[in-house]
Amino acid sequence: MPDSHPILGASLGPALEPVLRTVCEGKLSQIRWFRSDWQRGGGSTGLAEFQTGTATVEVVVKLPVGPVEFNWATALGRRADFDPDLPVPHIYAADTALSGYDLAWLVMERLPGQPLGGHLDADGVHAIIHALADWHERASRLQPPGPAPKPADFARAIEHSREVCKHGVLPEHQKWNHELKALQKVLPELVARWEARPMSAWCHGDTHPGNAMRRAPCPGKSVGRGVLIDLALVHPGHWIEDAVYLERVHWGRPEALAGVAPVAALAATRRAAGLRWSEDHGLLAAVRRVLMAGCAPAALEREGNPKYLHAALEVLQRYLPQVTH
Repeated sequence: MPDSHPILGASLGPALEPVLRTVCEGKLSQIRWFRSDWQRGGGSTGLAEFQTGTATVEVVVKLPVGPVEFNWATALGRRADFDPDLPVPHIYAADTALSGYDLAWLVMERLPGQPLGGHLDADGVHAIIHALADWHERASRLQPPGPAPKPADFARAIEHSREVCKHGVLPEHQKWNHELKALQKVLPELVARWEARPMSAWCHGDTHPGNAMRRAPCPGKSVGRGVLIDLALVHPGHWIEDAVYLERVHWGRPEALAGVAPVAALAATRRAAGLRWSEDHGLLAAVRRVLMAGCAPAALEREGNPKYLHAALEVLQRYLPQVTH
């Protein structure tokens, strides 16, 4: 049944801008709207200025925002004071309703420059690692990680991977089939190990250089600290999930990590910060790598880059013997 409200079917940002500026009590300037790649439907993102009372700051306006992102962005970022060490953007204004609709929105700190993915180097990787460790610590301090999310159906995904191999469209499909067959024999044991992992952190869930930026450096420092953006996939889990994710998105181009091993680097950073870690995290990381590598052919349409698939096969060949002995 069509809704008669005039904003529906239109771009939300321009339609709701007058209401949003009123709600912000005149502190928000006129907004320069643009469409971002991650928003669909009527979602909008804009650039503006915001009057804090002591200064005028550049901000990003984002609406609508999903409940997970809204809850974590405001829980960590909406502070009375500006914290230059905050691992997420500072939130200047936010609410879960606008113009009579259940529609969450954020007015948040605009970080300078571009995401780190465009010019990643060793310092950039370490900036992401330090932001992750800080994120894990602050998020868990706010709320202890809850029960594990619904388990992934690895058995179904890996069976799908084998079906893809049978069609012969996958590069190196015979090698893939050999490794996947061996994986299926031990899969229940590996899945049980993974599902028994300690819920030690709120994982960011989408940790890649496109979701990381730098804040402007503080006086006396040459570079600003790393900041994580896009909190839509936050979930309870083990801290190695974020590290293995950062590693996995670079399986096809490991040189982009500039020699930094994310799992080892995050373990060392957590240890130095006095955060929870364990001596056997390497084995758990290997189990995660094997499970994710086995799923790669099943995601052929999304992750079908030949270099990535070859690298995933090499990961499976390297780590499967390690986790089965």
